[in-house]
Amino acid sequence: MGHKHHIFRNYRQEQSLTQRRVIFSAVFVLILSLILMSRLFYLQVVEHQRYVTKADDNRVMLVTEPPPRGLIYDRHGVVLADNRPIHSLTITPERVSNLPKLKGMLSGILNISEDEWRTFDQRRKEYRRPYQSITLKSQLTDEEWAKVSVDLYKLDGVQVEAQLTRYYPYGEAFAHAIGYVGRITEKDLKRVDNQSYQGAQFIGKTGVEGFYENELFGRPGISKVEVNARGRIMEELERQNPVPGHDLHLYLDARLQQYAYDLLGDYKGSVVALDPNTGGILALVSKPGFDPNLFVRGISSKNYASLRDSKRLPLFNRALRGGYPPASTIKPFMALAGLEYGFSSWNESYYAKGFYQINPNGRRYRDWKREGHGWINLERSIIESVDTYYYQLAHKMGITPIHNFLSQFGFGDRTVLDLNGAGKGLLPSNEWKKAKYKESWYPGDSVNVGIGQGFMVATPIQIATAVTALANRGHYYSPRMVETVEQEPIDFGVAGEDHKIKLKNNKNWERMVNAMRKVVTDSKGTARRLRGTDYSIAGKTGTGQVFSLQEDEEYDAKNLVKRLHDHALFIGFAPSDKPDIVVFSIFENGGSSSKPADLTKQLFDAYLNDDYPKQYDFLKGDQS
Repeated sequence: MGHKHHIFRNYRQEQSLTQRRVIFSAVFVLILSLILMSRLFYLQVVEHQRYVTKADDNRVMLVTEPPPRGLIYDRHGVVLADNRPIHSLTITPERVSNLPKLKGMLSGILNISEDEWRTFDQRRKEYRRPYQSITLKSQLTDEEWAKVSVDLYKLDGVQVEAQLTRYYPYGEAFAHAIGYVGRITEKDLKRVDNQSYQGAQFIGKTGVEGFYENELFGRPGISKVEVNARGRIMEELERQNPVPGHDLHLYLDARLQQYAYDLLGDYKGSVVALDPNTGGILALVSKPGFDPNLFVRGISSKNYASLRDSKRLPLFNRALRGGYPPASTIKPFMALAGLEYGFSSWNESYYAKGFYQINPNGRRYRDWKREGHGWINLERSIIESVDTYYYQLAHKMGITPIHNFLSQFGFGDRTVLDLNGAGKGLLPSNEWKKAKYKESWYPGDSVNVGIGQGFMVATPIQIATAVTALANRGHYYSPRMVETVEQEPIDFGVAGEDHKIKLKNNKNWERMVNAMRKVVTDSKGTARRLRGTDYSIAGKTGTGQVFSLQEDEEYDAKNLVKRLHDHALFIGFAPSDKPDIVVFSIFENGGSSSKPADLTKQLFDAYLNDDYPKQYDFLKGDQS
């Protein structure tokens, strides 16, 4: 018979255990609830404002909209710098999670060249503001726009942006005068209001575009937009429209500018035409030029290298910075200096035997006419451009009176009012040579300066400015590009007022103009080829040496390489009694001054008689 086991339960003990478990669970739940509630309180109440702001930041974004840039017109209303709408494919790198994958996807949709990808990668590494988009492909065609728009929803960080871009319709002939805009760099942002330029991609770099950046830029607009998690704009919440930049109206005559550029032909050189009544720049040509449109959206390294390395220096502004010997175009100024300081007179005769010597057995400074000009006076020295007359005059004067007199005409100084980067040329002096070469000034130095050679260097804009002083019989205005901003005339203050040069005998102005008139009308005048116009021309030829000849050495152009040929120069104004236009022109290595003389006459015909070739009618504008 088996034993029966009895198990006795301790109900009291079990009840106690259950109670402890319930209490523990309740305490645990309570503590957990308190923790959760306190965290909720912290997030909802204490940190409320912070998280509301962060949420808004994720949902709402401020977008700066650059203003339309002001337009640039010539004196007859021809648009020289325009804005054109384009669509560009851009990428905001901060919104891209997998760039290599995105590149593959985009390359499967559009034909994007390796150069475009290379440029994009390069710009991605350069300085830029956070969340600033980078252009990958500009000026999309309608077909490209449609293709990419279909897949845009799956391309993180990719946008098709409508933009206004600068456009220069007449290209290289105007490049050095109008300048161009280019991409903003960190250096650019240091000279402008950083806040105003948020969202802007371009800024004026050179020419009128660079100098008048403040007037052309305008005021940016601001939009408050709602974006989705991918950063794509869903809705515009608020908007403040941008204020367009001011339009500029120049003194420049587009037809004259293009005509002058073309008349230089294949030569390098410069032409500057001024209105002597205002100082307005009618033409400012530097050849060769370049296509400024290449710079607008960022020039490719290949194109830039091509321009930078060209031996013809297309990026160099010859009109403002080109340093040339003024050569015989300096003679009217030298003659006036001699009269002013009593070193010469209109009646005194001089025998020009073909060379000049400081000492009887010293170096012979030769005249361009080897057999000499015979007996001449001051007037004939201008008409026939007698070198030896000016050798002896400069030797008698010495450099100090020459320096003091020529400086009144703007030589050795920056004369243009509203273009950056102009050179000062070089008007030498005793002090300059001691500082530069630690040497004294020698009489031979003065002799060379007497015919606009040696140490003396001038820029085209300087020489043209000085000629306006001759044309106006002693007063001139500093050259200027812009006449009005919108309809308001520019106020240059004291700098814009006319300069007045007083001579002891004011009749010398008129006599000098008459001598320059005979350069054209006299049978021995060096510009007699210009005779026969229905208006009077006053002018002066010049031939600038590129290298120094030895005393007995002959200049033989046939056996010289082109780059060693003389420069050909001409200054002129017309009508000579009451001038409306002054022109300086130079053909680098052009040899004979007949080329710039002919060019000047053609510009006079065009400007004074509206005698332009038909092919320039497209630049005629509104002549009223």
